[in-house]
Amino acid sequence: MDQTTQQSTDFVTADSNVTLESVLVNLDQGGGEDVKAKPRSLRVAKSVRSVDSHLEPHFAGAEVIRDVVVGLSDGLTVPFALTAGLASLGNSRFVVLAGMAEIVAGAISMGLGGYLAGRSEIEHYESEYAREQKEIVEVPEKEEAEILEIFEPYGMSKESITPLLDVLKANPTQWVEFMMKYELNLEKPDPSRVWVSALTIGGSYFMGGLVPLIPYMLIADSYMALYYSIGCTLLVLLVFGFVKGKLVGVNSPTRSAFEMMFVGAAASAAAFWIAKAMPQPESFER
Repeated sequence: MDQTTQQSTDFVTADSNVTLESVLVNLDQGGGEDVKAKPRSLRVAKSVRSVDSHLEPHFAGAEVIRDVVVGLSDGLTVPFALTAGLASLGNSRFVVLAGMAEIVAGAISMGLGGYLAGRSEIEHYESEYAREQKEIVEVPEKEEAEILEIFEPYGMSKESITPLLDVLKANPTQWVEFMMKYELNLEKPDPSRVWVSALTIGGSYFMGGLVPLIPYMLIADSYMALYYSIGCTLLVLLVFGFVKGKLVGVNSPTRSAFEMMFVGAAASAAAFWIAKAMPQPESFER
Protein backbone atom coordinates (compact mmCIF):
# COMPACT_ATOMS: atom_id res chain seq x y z
CA MET A 1 0.00 0.00 0.00
CA ASP A 2 1.41 3.40 -0.94
CA GLN A 3 2.03 6.18 1.58
CA THR A 4 -1.04 8.23 0.59
CA THR A 5 -3.40 5.31 1.01
CA GLN A 6 -1.73 4.27 4.28
CA GLN A 7 -2.11 7.74 5.77
CA SER A 8 -5.71 7.94 4.61
CA THR A 9 -6.77 4.54 5.95
CA ASP A 10 -5.07 5.21 9.30
CA PHE A 11 -7.19 8.32 9.78
CA VAL A 12 -9.73 7.59 12.55
CA THR A 13 -11.73 9.46 15.12
CA ALA A 14 -10.46 9.78 18.65
CA ASP A 15 -13.35 7.85 20.16
CA SER A 16 -14.21 5.24 17.52
CA ASN A 17 -12.77 2.89 14.92
CA VAL A 18 -14.73 4.45 12.06
CA THR A 19 -12.35 5.47 9.27
CA LEU A 20 -12.90 8.42 6.98
CA GLU A 21 -12.77 6.05 4.00
CA SER A 22 -15.52 3.82 5.40
CA VAL A 23 -17.80 6.82 5.81
CA LEU A 24 -17.09 8.10 2.31
CA VAL A 25 -17.67 4.67 0.81
CA ASN A 26 -20.91 4.41 2.76
CA LEU A 27 -22.01 7.80 1.48
CA ASP A 28 -20.98 6.90 -2.05
CA GLN A 29 -23.01 3.73 -2.47
CA GLY A 30 -24.81 5.22 -5.49
CA GLY A 31 -21.54 5.50 -7.47
CA GLY A 32 -21.45 5.69 -11.27
CA GLU A 33 -19.87 9.13 -11.75
CA ASP A 34 -16.65 9.94 -13.53
CA VAL A 35 -13.79 9.34 -11.11
CA LYS A 36 -12.22 12.66 -12.06
CA ALA A 37 -15.28 14.47 -10.77
CA LYS A 38 -14.70 13.18 -7.24
CA PRO A 39 -12.55 14.60 -4.46
CA ARG A 40 -9.19 12.87 -4.02
CA SER A 41 -10.32 11.35 -0.71
CA LEU A 42 -13.23 9.71 -2.48
CA ARG A 43 -10.94 8.29 -5.13
CA VAL A 44 -8.66 6.81 -2.44
CA ALA A 45 -11.69 5.30 -0.72
CA LYS A 46 -12.79 3.70 -3.96
CA SER A 47 -9.30 2.31 -4.61
CA VAL A 48 -9.25 0.72 -1.15
CA ARG A 49 -12.68 -0.79 -1.72
CA SER A 50 -11.67 -2.18 -5.12
CA VAL A 51 -8.77 -4.08 -3.57
CA ASP A 52 -10.46 -5.35 -0.43
CA SER A 53 -13.88 -6.28 -1.78
CA HIS A 54 -15.27 -8.53 -4.48
CA LEU A 55 -17.04 -7.33 -7.57
CA GLU A 56 -20.82 -7.17 -7.22
CA PRO A 57 -23.22 -7.18 -10.18
CA HIS A 58 -25.68 -4.29 -10.11
CA PHE A 59 -28.50 -3.53 -12.53
CA ALA A 60 -27.76 -0.21 -14.23
CA GLY A 61 -31.00 0.26 -16.19
CA ALA A 62 -33.34 1.25 -13.36
CA GLU A 63 -34.30 4.53 -15.05
CA VAL A 64 -35.24 2.75 -18.28
CA ILE A 65 -37.29 0.17 -16.37
CA ARG A 66 -39.04 2.98 -14.52
CA ASP A 67 -39.97 4.67 -17.80
CA VAL A 68 -41.16 1.38 -19.32
CA VAL A 69 -43.30 0.65 -16.25
CA VAL A 70 -44.88 4.10 -16.39
CA GLY A 71 -45.61 3.94 -20.11
CA LEU A 72 -46.66 0.30 -20.32
CA SER A 73 -48.91 0.32 -17.24
CA ASP A 74 -50.75 3.41 -18.47
CA GLY A 75 -50.89 2.01 -21.99
CA LEU A 76 -52.46 -1.22 -20.77
CA THR A 77 -55.02 0.32 -18.41
CA VAL A 78 -56.31 3.48 -20.08
CA PRO A 79 -56.96 2.09 -23.59
CA PHE A 80 -58.38 -1.09 -22.03
CA ALA A 81 -60.93 0.93 -20.08
CA LEU A 82 -61.84 2.94 -23.16
CA THR A 83 -62.22 -0.06 -25.44
CA ALA A 84 -64.11 -2.03 -22.79
CA GLY A 85 -66.56 0.81 -22.35
CA LEU A 86 -67.04 1.14 -26.12
CA ALA A 87 -67.46 -2.63 -26.48
CA SER A 88 -71.02 -2.26 -25.17
CA LEU A 89 -71.86 -0.55 -28.45
CA GLY A 90 -71.36 -3.91 -30.21
CA ASN A 91 -69.13 -2.60 -33.04
CA SER A 92 -65.48 -3.70 -33.05
CA ARG A 93 -64.59 -1.38 -35.93
CA PHE A 94 -65.67 1.66 -33.96
CA VAL A 95 -63.75 0.38 -30.91
CA VAL A 96 -60.58 0.02 -33.01
CA LEU A 97 -60.86 3.49 -34.53
CA ALA A 98 -61.49 5.18 -31.19
CA GLY A 99 -58.86 3.05 -29.49
CA MET A 100 -56.15 3.86 -32.04
CA ALA A 101 -56.90 7.57 -31.77
CA GLU A 102 -56.54 7.36 -27.99
CA ILE A 103 -53.31 5.34 -28.16
CA VAL A 104 -51.61 7.75 -30.55
CA ALA A 105 -52.73 10.82 -28.61
CA GLY A 106 -51.82 9.18 -25.30
CA ALA A 107 -48.36 8.11 -26.50
CA ILE A 108 -47.58 11.64 -27.68
CA SER A 109 -48.86 13.13 -24.42
CA MET A 110 -46.91 10.68 -22.26
CA GLY A 111 -43.75 11.23 -24.29
CA LEU A 112 -44.01 15.00 -23.97
CA GLY A 113 -44.65 14.60 -20.25
CA GLY A 114 -41.46 12.56 -19.92
CA TYR A 115 -39.50 15.17 -21.87
CA LEU A 116 -40.78 18.07 -19.77
CA ALA A 117 -40.07 16.16 -16.55
CA GLY A 118 -36.50 15.53 -17.71
CA ARG A 119 -35.98 19.16 -18.62
CA SER A 120 -37.33 20.25 -15.24
CA GLU A 121 -34.86 17.93 -13.50
CA ILE A 122 -31.94 19.44 -15.45
CA GLU A 123 -33.07 23.00 -14.76
CA HIS A 124 -33.46 22.22 -11.04
CA TYR A 125 -29.95 20.74 -10.89
CA GLU A 126 -28.42 23.72 -12.70
CA SER A 127 -30.20 26.15 -10.38
CA GLU A 128 -28.96 24.36 -7.25
CA TYR A 129 -25.46 24.09 -8.72
CA ALA A 130 -25.30 27.85 -9.28
CA ARG A 131 -26.53 28.46 -5.72
CA GLU A 132 -23.83 26.17 -4.28
CA GLN A 133 -21.16 27.92 -6.37
CA LYS A 134 -22.23 31.22 -4.87
CA GLU A 135 -22.35 29.91 -1.30
CA ILE A 136 -18.84 28.41 -1.22
CA VAL A 137 -17.52 31.87 -2.18
CA GLU A 138 -19.74 34.06 0.00
CA VAL A 139 -20.33 31.83 3.07
CA PRO A 140 -17.65 29.10 3.05
CA GLU A 141 -17.84 28.67 6.82
CA LYS A 142 -21.50 27.67 6.55
CA GLU A 143 -20.66 25.15 3.83
CA GLU A 144 -17.95 23.67 6.06
CA ALA A 145 -20.50 23.38 8.87
CA GLU A 146 -22.85 21.56 6.51
CA ILE A 147 -20.10 19.07 5.62
CA LEU A 148 -19.59 18.42 9.32
CA GLU A 149 -23.33 17.78 9.68
CA ILE A 150 -23.08 15.17 6.93
CA PHE A 151 -20.35 13.23 8.76
CA GLU A 152 -21.49 13.69 12.37
CA PRO A 153 -24.00 10.77 12.26
CA TYR A 154 -21.05 8.51 11.40
CA GLY A 155 -19.12 9.55 14.50
CA MET A 156 -16.69 11.84 12.65
CA SER A 157 -15.41 15.00 14.34
CA LYS A 158 -14.29 18.21 12.65
CA GLU A 159 -10.64 17.32 13.31
CA SER A 160 -11.00 13.96 11.60
CA ILE A 161 -12.43 15.43 8.39
CA THR A 162 -9.99 18.37 8.22
CA PRO A 163 -7.95 16.73 5.40
CA LEU A 164 -11.13 16.37 3.37
CA LEU A 165 -12.05 20.00 4.00
CA ASP A 166 -8.59 21.09 2.87
CA VAL A 167 -8.90 19.10 -0.35
CA LEU A 168 -12.34 20.51 -1.11
CA LYS A 169 -11.36 24.10 -0.36
CA ALA A 170 -8.44 23.74 -2.76
CA ASN A 171 -10.79 22.48 -5.50
CA PRO A 172 -13.93 24.66 -5.72
CA THR A 173 -15.47 22.60 -8.55
CA GLN A 174 -15.14 19.39 -6.59
CA TRP A 175 -16.43 21.16 -3.48
CA VAL A 176 -19.60 22.14 -5.32
CA GLU A 177 -20.05 18.63 -6.72
CA PHE A 178 -19.53 17.16 -3.25
CA MET A 179 -22.25 19.39 -1.80
CA MET A 180 -24.60 18.59 -4.67
CA LYS A 181 -24.23 14.87 -4.12
CA TYR A 182 -23.95 14.53 -0.36
CA GLU A 183 -25.84 17.55 0.96
CA LEU A 184 -28.63 17.83 -1.60
CA ASN A 185 -28.61 14.19 -2.80
CA LEU A 186 -28.72 15.36 -6.41
CA GLU A 187 -27.05 13.45 -9.23
CA LYS A 188 -26.14 15.36 -12.39
CA PRO A 189 -28.80 14.51 -14.98
CA ASP A 190 -27.71 13.17 -18.34
CA PRO A 191 -29.10 15.53 -21.04
CA SER A 192 -29.51 12.61 -23.44
CA ARG A 193 -31.84 10.94 -20.92
CA VAL A 194 -34.48 13.56 -21.71
CA TRP A 195 -35.10 12.20 -25.19
CA VAL A 196 -34.52 8.59 -24.16
CA SER A 197 -37.11 8.94 -21.41
CA ALA A 198 -39.61 10.64 -23.72
CA LEU A 199 -39.28 7.97 -26.42
CA THR A 200 -39.30 5.12 -23.90
CA ILE A 201 -42.43 6.30 -22.12
CA GLY A 202 -44.26 7.18 -25.33
CA GLY A 203 -43.23 3.97 -27.09
CA SER A 204 -44.15 1.82 -24.09
CA TYR A 205 -47.54 3.48 -23.88
CA PHE A 206 -48.19 2.79 -27.57
CA MET A 207 -47.11 -0.86 -27.35
CA GLY A 208 -49.09 -1.39 -24.16
CA GLY A 209 -52.18 0.20 -25.70
CA LEU A 210 -52.12 -2.21 -28.63
CA VAL A 211 -52.50 -5.24 -26.35
CA PRO A 212 -56.15 -4.72 -25.31
CA LEU A 213 -56.95 -3.44 -28.79
CA ILE A 214 -55.69 -6.37 -30.86
CA PRO A 215 -58.67 -8.69 -30.11
CA TYR A 216 -61.05 -6.07 -31.50
CA MET A 217 -58.99 -6.01 -34.70
CA LEU A 218 -59.44 -9.76 -35.12
CA ILE A 219 -62.97 -10.38 -33.80
CA ALA A 220 -66.00 -8.59 -35.21
CA ASP A 221 -68.19 -9.25 -32.16
CA SER A 222 -67.02 -6.65 -29.66
CA TYR A 223 -68.59 -8.51 -26.73
CA MET A 224 -66.53 -11.62 -27.48
CA ALA A 225 -63.44 -9.50 -28.17
CA LEU A 226 -63.80 -7.94 -24.74
CA TYR A 227 -63.14 -11.26 -22.99
CA TYR A 228 -60.04 -11.87 -25.10
CA SER A 229 -58.92 -8.31 -24.39
CA ILE A 230 -59.19 -8.92 -20.65
CA GLY A 231 -57.17 -12.14 -20.93
CA CYS A 232 -54.45 -10.57 -23.09
CA THR A 233 -54.11 -7.56 -20.79
CA LEU A 234 -53.78 -9.69 -17.65
CA LEU A 235 -51.30 -12.04 -19.33
CA VAL A 236 -49.05 -9.19 -20.50
CA LEU A 237 -49.16 -7.58 -17.04
CA LEU A 238 -48.15 -10.92 -15.50
CA VAL A 239 -45.28 -11.52 -17.94
CA PHE A 240 -44.02 -7.95 -17.74
CA GLY A 241 -44.07 -8.01 -13.94
CA PHE A 242 -42.00 -11.20 -13.95
CA VAL A 243 -39.46 -9.84 -16.44
CA LYS A 244 -39.19 -6.58 -14.50
CA GLY A 245 -38.56 -8.52 -11.31
CA LYS A 246 -35.80 -10.57 -12.95
CA LEU A 247 -34.10 -7.50 -14.41
CA VAL A 248 -34.03 -5.49 -11.20
CA GLY A 249 -33.01 -8.55 -9.16
CA VAL A 250 -35.88 -8.80 -6.69
CA ASN A 251 -36.00 -11.82 -4.40
CA SER A 252 -39.25 -13.12 -5.87
CA PRO A 253 -39.95 -12.33 -9.57
CA THR A 254 -43.17 -14.35 -9.26
CA ARG A 255 -44.44 -12.03 -6.55
CA SER A 256 -43.48 -9.06 -8.72
CA ALA A 257 -45.45 -10.60 -11.59
CA PHE A 258 -48.65 -11.06 -9.58
CA GLU A 259 -48.24 -7.66 -7.98
CA MET A 260 -48.04 -6.02 -11.40
CA MET A 261 -51.04 -8.02 -12.62
CA PHE A 262 -53.24 -7.23 -9.61
CA VAL A 263 -52.37 -3.53 -9.57
CA GLY A 264 -52.95 -3.25 -13.31
CA ALA A 265 -56.17 -5.24 -13.06
CA ALA A 266 -57.45 -3.04 -10.23
CA ALA A 267 -56.68 0.12 -12.20
CA SER A 268 -58.29 -1.31 -15.33
CA ALA A 269 -61.38 -2.44 -13.45
CA ALA A 270 -61.80 0.95 -11.79
CA ALA A 271 -61.44 2.74 -15.12
CA PHE A 272 -63.83 0.27 -16.80
CA TRP A 273 -66.62 0.69 -14.27
CA ILE A 274 -66.25 4.47 -14.34
CA ALA A 275 -66.56 4.38 -18.14
CA LYS A 276 -69.49 1.95 -17.83
CA ALA A 277 -71.28 4.31 -15.44
CA MET A 278 -71.12 7.18 -17.92
CA PRO A 279 -74.26 7.78 -20.08
CA GLN A 280 -74.05 5.82 -23.32
CA PRO A 281 -76.21 5.79 -26.48
CA GLU A 282 -78.81 3.04 -26.50
CA SER A 283 -77.86 1.88 -29.97
CA PHE A 284 -75.16 2.34 -32.57
CA GLU A 285 -75.68 2.14 -36.29
CA ARG A 286 -73.18 -0.26 -37.86
